[in-house]
Amino acid sequence: MRVFIAFDGLCESFDILPGQTVRDVKQMIKDSFHLQLSDDKQGRRFLELQYAGGVLRDEWILTDVGITLCSTIKCFLKEEDKPALYIYNPVTKEKVTIMGDISLLSATVSRLTTLISLKCGFPVSVFCLRTLQGQDLYNCNSLSDYKLDLGSTLRINVWDGWKEFLLGCVLGHKQNIQRYLSKEEAVLRYQQKTALYVAAHYGHLELAEWLQEKGVRVDEAVGVHPYREWCSETDHPDVVKCPVHAAAEAGQLLLLKAFVSRNVLCLQCQNPLGQTPLRICLRHSHKDCVLYLIMKMWSVVSFKKISLPMRIYIKVKKWLFLAQKKVSAAKNMKWAVVFKTRVGDKLVIDGFTESKMSTRDLRGLCQDRWNKLARNNIANIQNNQTFANTVLKLHTIHQREKSTQPILLPTVKISANATVKRNELGQLSVDDNILQNNWSAQVPLPPIANQNSNLPRNIIATAQAAFLLKSSLESFSKHTGKTPRENAIYCLGLASEFKEKPWLQQLEIARMLAKKTIYNL
Repeated sequence: MRVFIAFDGLCESFDILPGQTVRDVKQMIKDSFHLQLSDDKQGRRFLELQYAGGVLRDEWILTDVGITLCSTIKCFLKEEDKPALYIYNPVTKEKVTIMGDISLLSATVSRLTTLISLKCGFPVSVFCLRTLQGQDLYNCNSLSDYKLDLGSTLRINVWDGWKEFLLGCVLGHKQNIQRYLSKEEAVLRYQQKTALYVAAHYGHLELAEWLQEKGVRVDEAVGVHPYREWCSETDHPDVVKCPVHAAAEAGQLLLLKAFVSRNVLCLQCQNPLGQTPLRICLRHSHKDCVLYLIMKMWSVVSFKKISLPMRIYIKVKKWLFLAQKKVSAAKNMKWAVVFKTRVGDKLVIDGFTESKMSTRDLRGLCQDRWNKLARNNIANIQNNQTFANTVLKLHTIHQREKSTQPILLPTVKISANATVKRNELGQLSVDDNILQNNWSAQVPLPPIANQNSNLPRNIIATAQAAFLLKSSLESFSKHTGKTPRENAIYCLGLASEFKEKPWLQQLEIARMLAKKTIYNL
């Protein structure tokens, strides 16, 4: 079957055999026109065949797609640039592409962080960059220092416990954001500024209005996390960017209108490069935003007896705002600077302290806390168990070596009415009314409310449970020769000899001795 291939103003005929695919035809065209195709890390040059306005795929067979004898197929030579780097965003679970050539790898990490912030809409102080192997990338270094190749994949990590919060900001869910706000005042303020920045980038008008009602200003810099307040002066320069700059970069016209209507000072708010929102919109070619901002900047503000150009009005407004801020700071009111780092606050130092930016969700953090608490409890129990075993061993050795000498316990005053009897083993036992008053001065026990039954009420409520507990207590009394209350008095008496220990620790020792008594039965 003969077909015609139209390429670059030429039209050549080709004989196509039955069963040949589009890939085979492309190879024939390449050999016939001596084309140089490439597919490397920087980009690729490839041929594209079109028939009847549709692109032909490489695996298709020409006769199967309805191409008949003497048909004309258009051929195009296309070039496609490949992304220089791929950035994985664990919050949205998406891959962000960073376009560029080999020169991008000689740039600084700070420059790459700025590009990522423009793509994902997060402030630069919210995330850090890491390789897939877990190596940190610091802003002051160059990308070439980490031996990255074109097409490499990096990962951004956000603050631990912020994954759900940032996802709510991206989606504009006010309820989710309220749920995951921090209880620390400084962190809460930083989260609110971050949420307004992200809302300005994605155009969430309702969320932005709610945050502004909370007192967050669109012309206020997001800044750094309170844990990194110590390095705010040497951190990334983009930490001074404001939410109005994010709205201008993303071309969010509705957000810009809402910001300007509430606070005209944002018209003259400058980014780290000294650019106002109007200059930023011009740089990113947002035509509608440029027209609106020009109209506002060259407008006139009218009062009863005077009219001021917008530039003069903004200067007067800014002067009044700074004066109010100084007066309020002097009076220790809410505009005073109270969110600076103080003694006792947490600090995060790169390379020295444990990293707090590993994108751990709240569930993982809570699980780690529970595991740590459980390990501490197990360690305490083991230590107490070891201490109790040591006490019992010393007590046993003391009884064996000095069986004739009584154990030195606090003296017990026995009234004249007390009757002392000798049991079957030849040991002296005091009447029950005397035992109830034993160690009353040293280790008092709660009184027995009911002499007939001292069991808990919830145990008495079920007959089966009461029977099991009663049989266990009788078995204990039978094998030890003491009632549980007498055994408790005995253990408390031993523990009270450790006078240098606090009373709660003495009580814990008595608990372990009582448990050991049951284990040794």
